[in-house]
Amino acid sequence: MRIAQIAPLHEAVPPKLYGGTERVVSYLTEALVEQGHDVTLFASGDSITSAKLEAFWPQALRLDPTIRDVMAPHMLLLEEVRRRADEFDVLHFHIDYYPFSLFQRQPVPFVTTMHGRLDLPELQPIFSAFNDVPVVSISDNQRLPLQQAAWQQTVYHGLPEDVLKPIPNVEPGYLAFLGRVSPEKGLDKAIRIAGQAGMKLKVAAKIDKADRAYYEEVIKPLMALPHVEYIGEIGEHEKREFLGNAHALVFPIDWPEPFGLVMIEAMACGTPVIAFKRGSVPEVIENGVSGFVVEDEISAVAAVKRLSTLSREKVRGAFEARFSSKVMARNYVAVYEDLLRQKHRTVLREVNAG
Repeated sequence: MRIAQIAPLHEAVPPKLYGGTERVVSYLTEALVEQGHDVTLFASGDSITSAKLEAFWPQALRLDPTIRDVMAPHMLLLEEVRRRADEFDVLHFHIDYYPFSLFQRQPVPFVTTMHGRLDLPELQPIFSAFNDVPVVSISDNQRLPLQQAAWQQTVYHGLPEDVLKPIPNVEPGYLAFLGRVSPEKGLDKAIRIAGQAGMKLKVAAKIDKADRAYYEEVIKPLMALPHVEYIGEIGEHEKREFLGNAHALVFPIDWPEPFGLVMIEAMACGTPVIAFKRGSVPEVIENGVSGFVVEDEISAVAAVKRLSTLSREKVRGAFEARFSSKVMARNYVAVYEDLLRQKHRTVLREVNAG
């Protein structure tokens, strides 16, 4: 099958540091290539892939201080994909609702994975106006606010099985927090949970400009507590050591998290997750197997005391069964095949072979 993957231009594919969407696009693209598909990746020029790279912008927009209007490159990207659409069997977008209007007016099947939160009121009229445009959710919970959308499937994110592995004979000595410093991610709660459980908390987190004031006012004073160690933003190659040596990942979110890639990154390392029951958490974490799903800080502290009842081998097994990139790619191919059937189209490669 000839597949176009269209990534956001904010980060490279895969991103150098933080960037969940671009990381998932990378994992999906590589798994599709490995499964024998002809894949073209539209992304920034500093991306690395075994697919055909259409480097639409020289480098990731976040790393280019000269860019002030980040929408302008994306508009040009959409037009370029439209001009070349008939080269592909299916177009797979990862740039929110931006393709809806333009691409529903052309015949090539396309689908958009919604990677972000969908409980914003301004999204309602968009998905009502485009209620026949095919979309994929990354958790069942994510799609709840937009019942009118043309949901095709829920496809969970996946990681390559070898990108993160358990550390043998580990003696975990701390709790881990990995993500962004922002109110909805709950770093303040993680610090309190670790303190009340009598454990050290290591924090690997990115601070966006928008959250700088929150960091200065709320988080920075807590970072001075003796049980907290702030490592900063880490890259892919540092995650195995960071997550693999942790007693658990603490994920005390206060928002409807659409998926939470860091949860399956921890699971890949055999590290259980203690997560608040919000958003996708109950779909991703099997309570009592890959971690504990809790309601509040008190129950999270109690869960820390019960971590010894979990098998790190079973945590890794839960990851392999449900959240590998192979599984993700197979599920997306099923979506692509459904779209082709709906449009009564055959695969270009098969036509050419005939």
